[in-house]
Amino acid sequence: MAIITLNGNPIHTCGELPLPGHATPPFTLTRTDLTEVTSVDLEGKRVLISIFPSLDTATCAQSVLTFNRLAADLADTVLLCVSMDLPFAQALFCGTKGLERAEAVSAFRHAEFGKAFGVTLTDGPMHGLFARAVVVLDENGTVVHTEMVKELTREPDYDLAIHAIRNHHHPCPEDALETTE
Repeated sequence: MAIITLNGNPIHTCGELPLPGHATPPFTLTRTDLTEVTSVDLEGKRVLISIFPSLDTATCAQSVLTFNRLAADLADTVLLCVSMDLPFAQALFCGTKGLERAEAVSAFRHAEFGKAFGVTLTDGPMHGLFARAVVVLDENGTVVHTEMVKELTREPDYDLAIHAIRNHHHPCPEDALETTE
C-alpha cells in the first residue's frame, strides 16, 4: 500500500505500482465507444498510461491535455488516460478538447485494473477512485517507468514519463544503421 496525500492529508492506495523491469499486469479497459482494449491489443507498441481520479477535476484535465500535447510526435506510442469516469463523460471531454493522441479509457467495468496496478484509493473522500500515477511500457509490455504522484492535487512529472518513452525504444531492423546516443 502506498501512502499519498490529498491537500496534505494522508490517504492510502490498495497496493503498489508494478516495478520497472517487470511485465505489466494484464488488463482490460473500456473505450469511449464501449468496446474493450486489453494489454494484449497493445503488444508491439509503447504505452504511456496516465491514471487519475476523474476528468472532472482541473488537475486531471490538465494532465490529459499536457500528455496529449507532449505525445504528439511519439510514433508507435499509445497514450491511455485511465479513470473510473464513465465512457460517455470521457467521450464528451475528449470531443470538446479536440484530443488527437490521448485515448480516454474507463475502468468502470474493470475494478481489477486498480487492484493490479495498486492505484485504487482505499480511504479519504475519493475512496474507490484511482490515485494519480503514470506507468510507461515498452514494446514488450515491460514496465520501464512508474510514478505515484505523492500529492493527489499535483500533476505528474511529464518530462520523466516522456523521457522514458523516448529512451526505451527498441529500434526496428532498418533503424539499426543509424547511430545511437
